Amino acid sequence: MKTLSNLKLAGWCTAIFCLTPTPLSAAPNILLIFADDIGYEALNCYGGQDFETPNLNRMAGQGLRFSRAYTSPVCTPSRVSLHTGLYVNRHGHDTVLSVHLGTDKAVDFRKMPTFAQQIRANGYETSLTGKWQLATLQRHPNHIRDAGFDSWCAWQIWRDGEKTDRHWNPTFNQDGKIREDIADRFGPDVLADYVIAQMRTAKAEGKPFLIVHNELLPHWPIVETPDDRKLKRKPSLPHFIHYMDKLVGRLLDEVDALGIRDNTYVFFMGDNGTWEPDFQNPKAGQPGEGEHTRHTTAGKVNGGKNQLNDGGSHVPLLVWGPSSLPSGKVCDDLVDVVDLFPTFCELTGTEIPSSIAIDGRSLVPQIHGKSGIPRPWTHNALSRRLGGETLFDGSFRLFRDNGKLIDARALPFEKPADPSDPQAAAAKATLQAVFKTIRPDGPRPPVPFINAEE
Repeated sequence: MKTLSNLKLAGWCTAIFCLTPTPLSAAPNILLIFADDIGYEALNCYGGQDFETPNLNRMAGQGLRFSRAYTSPVCTPSRVSLHTGLYVNRHGHDTVLSVHLGTDKAVDFRKMPTFAQQIRANGYETSLTGKWQLATLQRHPNHIRDAGFDSWCAWQIWRDGEKTDRHWNPTFNQDGKIREDIADRFGPDVLADYVIAQMRTAKAEGKPFLIVHNELLPHWPIVETPDDRKLKRKPSLPHFIHYMDKLVGRLLDEVDALGIRDNTYVFFMGDNGTWEPDFQNPKAGQPGEGEHTRHTTAGKVNGGKNQLNDGGSHVPLLVWGPSSLPSGKVCDDLVDVVDLFPTFCELTGTEIPSSIAIDGRSLVPQIHGKSGIPRPWTHNALSRRLGGETLFDGSFRLFRDNGKLIDARALPFEKPADPSDPQAAAAKATLQAVFKTIRPDGPRPPVPFINAEE
């Protein structure tokens, strides 16, 4: 496997290395729960104080919590990075693909191989659920299969020229056909049922599985959950997140009930930070309290989705499953969504061809309580209209276009760096050099799309 993070700048040195799959007595299963619009501060196990997440706390208490996991601050860039192991500066998708407007374009996974393609070729049953904002399925009906998934139950945003719903009366495309049996059901419940059915089938057939469960919650619109209806209460983001957590608990319980926990790795990660307008701060108006401020034991969190700040890209990442995992361990290494590609491949014993050059690095050592190869920085990019490109080294965040440097040493508090601070000056010089290494100055590369007529 190649990685493109081979820099030797200011003492930062990483190497191109070949990933040798770990020998496994039985091919392990992978379940990724990729939640929509949830920052780290929403989870109690990260110090969050505004929401209730008992099952995610259980994952952290019985498994591993990565304290510094990052993604792009909006869905399409983050999701393309997840599947390809590439940073935005390489895959080119720096804004939301306008599937909600019915675009005829689709992310071109023929030019950018995915981890699911590799793992499927290694004999795994692969399936996917939920949000697939990487193509309009009505125009590209085989896009999910081409991305590496044998089966799917995904929200089809358009049907017969009309936009559809994802929550109540959802429109879900299952293996190319619209499900007509779920009109009165809550979409996230349907998806949890599908994941459970996939796990049961794989166990009955004696096949290992890879499931990417794109949890629709807690993305807006904030509507009633089944619990809200039962309790006759108004919908809210805290209720949405609590219901999502309840569904996570269902999946964990099923893994236990099937007797496959010791051979199943369950990952939970957010695709980007919390969408601020969804949260109404009950303390708003008090000193230091904004309309959408969230609260953690470490301090107040501001910023969120669509913003190149900590609140926009700092997300939860939990790993739960085999008894070999260190229980209740916290890993403070800087990690990124691109790291899941090589992690999944190594866990499943899938060799990454030398022709595939990715930006991720495997987290398998850290998952098993060992020292890995911590990354020295994470890269983020949105369209220039939304802020351009940044590099974050865990302490400072540098903006490429305007040279602005943010001091993030006391998160969640961020402030403009003091130019007279020697540490800030050194970090800026190093990050500027990194920028020139990962992409030359000038226009970004063209975005690889598939058009509907192809």
